[in-house]
Amino acid sequence: MSSSAIDAESPDLVCQLDNVQGLVDALSAVRWKRHQDAVIELSEHGIILIVEETGCLQAKVYLQRELFVRYEYSAQGRPRFGVSLGLFADCLNTFSAPGHSSLIEIRYPGPDMQLLVKSVDSLDACIYAEVRTRIPDMISWDYNFEPAGSTPLTFTVKSAALKEAIDDLEWPGSSIQIKLQPVPPSVSFKGEGHGDLQIDFMYYVNTDLLIAFHCDREVSYRYKYKFLRATTSNLPGCVIKHNRGSKLIIGRGGMLKVQHLVSVARTSNQHPHTDSAGYQQPSQIAYIEFFVKPEEDEDTIN
Repeated sequence: MSSSAIDAESPDLVCQLDNVQGLVDALSAVRWKRHQDAVIELSEHGIILIVEETGCLQAKVYLQRELFVRYEYSAQGRPRFGVSLGLFADCLNTFSAPGHSSLIEIRYPGPDMQLLVKSVDSLDACIYAEVRTRIPDMISWDYNFEPAGSTPLTFTVKSAALKEAIDDLEWPGSSIQIKLQPVPPSVSFKGEGHGDLQIDFMYYVNTDLLIAFHCDREVSYRYKYKFLRATTSNLPGCVIKHNRGSKLIIGRGGMLKVQHLVSVARTSNQHPHTDSAGYQQPSQIAYIEFFVKPEEDEDTIN
C-alpha cells in the first residue's frame, strides 16, 4: 500500500498510542467467539467499541482520549463504522513486540473508508495496515441500564476469583443464579445441571476476595451460563495478574453490568503513575463493560 493512502486528507481522527499490547488486551477481553463483528464509535472524548450477541449480551470497550499520546479529532457528530473484531485485534497484534512499547498511528477514514494503521517509531522500517470497514448494523437493543432502587445492588470481587468461580460453575446449557442478601452480607453463585454447585462470597469473612458490597434487600436473578462466562472468559493476563477487582451491578429488571479495568500503561523501566492506593491513573486504564440480560423466568425475592 502506498504511503499516500496513509496520508489521506482531512481524516475524522488521527491518534497515536504507545502501548499496542494494552489495546490488544482490551479488545481481546470482549472477544468471546472467533467470528465477531464490532461497531466503533468516534468522538472528541475517545473511542468506543461495541459488540453484542443475540440481544442478550453487549460489551463496550472505552478508550478515553487521555490514553493516546496524540488525539486529533475533526469530525462532525460521532462517526460509526463496523469492523471484524478478530481481524482488527489480530492486525494490531502484528505491531506488538514482547517487552517493547510500539508507537502506532491510527487514522480514519482512508480513501476507501478504511481504518489505517502504521508504525511510527522505527527508523529502519515502517509497517502499514488497513482494515476494511462497513456500514454498521443498528445496535439491536438498548441496554438502558438503570439502578434497581435507591440503594445500589453492587459488589466488587477480585477478578481472578470471579473468573475461577464462573469457570467452576460450568454446566452445559445451564443457567447461573446470582443471589445477594444483606444478612449475612454475601453473594452466591449457583449453577444447576446434573446436580448443583454453589459458590459463596461472604463479606467481612472474605474481604480479600469480596472487596466491596452494597445491598439493602435480598435479590436473585438467573443468567445464561454462556453469556455470563463471556464476561470473564478472555480476561487478559494483566487483569488476572494485577487482580484489582471486577465490579458487578444489578440494575432494574435484573440487568447485570460487569466492569473490568485493563491497563494500557506503557511498558518501560519507568514505573507508571499510581495513586496512594497503588492504582494506576485513569488515563492509563481502558474500561470494559458487559451488560447481560437475565433469563425471562428470573426469580426475584422481594
